[in-house]
Amino acid sequence: MRFGEENNMEQYHNLLEDILLNGEDKDDRTGVGTRSVFGRSIRFDLRTGFPAITTKKLAWKAVRGELLWFIEGSGDERRLAELTHGTKDGTVTIWTPNALANYWKPKAKYEGDLGRVYGVQWRHWQTPVYHTQETFKDDFGSQYNREGNFHVKETDQLKNLIEGLKNDPNGRRHIINAWNVGELDQMALPPCHVMSQFYVNKNKELSCHMYQRSVDVFLGLPFNIASYALLTHLLAHHLGYKVGELIISMGDTHIYTDHIDQVKEQLTRAEFPQPTLKLNPSKTDIFEISMDDIELENYQSHGQIKANMAV
Repeated sequence: MRFGEENNMEQYHNLLEDILLNGEDKDDRTGVGTRSVFGRSIRFDLRTGFPAITTKKLAWKAVRGELLWFIEGSGDERRLAELTHGTKDGTVTIWTPNALANYWKPKAKYEGDLGRVYGVQWRHWQTPVYHTQETFKDDFGSQYNREGNFHVKETDQLKNLIEGLKNDPNGRRHIINAWNVGELDQMALPPCHVMSQFYVNKNKELSCHMYQRSVDVFLGLPFNIASYALLTHLLAHHLGYKVGELIISMGDTHIYTDHIDQVKEQLTRAEFPQPTLKLNPSKTDIFEISMDDIELENYQSHGQIKANMAV
């Protein structure tokens, strides 16, 4: 283990070492196998820099594209390709293996359909409401659509979150939840990062606490750290707040057995200083932000370390 004062990303490397030394070897759903620990937490001070991994190259373009896709509320993998690469044709995304997985393809309604995954839940959470009228609006203006003998109420969690943070910053209900139990079988992949809660302190600094049930520490976690750090920045940018901290609590925290050699290689590499996130100051609306409005300045890293993604 490394000792001494931890900087933001030092925690990540210590977590890798923790799993290598203390993890239990387990079988898993993918058939690959993992070395796993349970119940870990890491904390990043977003005021001191952006928590981007530097001991290997961060897939920054994919991080931006996926988060904007979530914010848009899409479950279309081809739309993700368009956001990330500028075209739907002949491009691959981090969600392509899930879209093409044999277990999911019979359920897909169109090419690229991933079902009711993260962004769909963020923006279009559905609740069945039994009622006799064809359509009506409740006191909050939510639209109900008739399906058989009941209506489906759609809740835009992201818009509700923003309104709550704006109008009641001291509230304790600033939560986005992706774990819709009744729709897990309608998702190409049930959510790994399940829910997040946001907190505003007296200095108008916005912090995020995210819970992740299943954590692929080598491939996935650096991506998740960057994604939720970026989400916190975008929300603060939208609201006129500053950023505070990102806290991630983890359930099954693992390294896939075919990533162990790559992890050992990564742990031999020295870290570079943290970069700085720059957002377009003339565009603050989170629903209007584009890829070009988000920049990572002074990012320096070691090269990629290739590894297979378990599906």
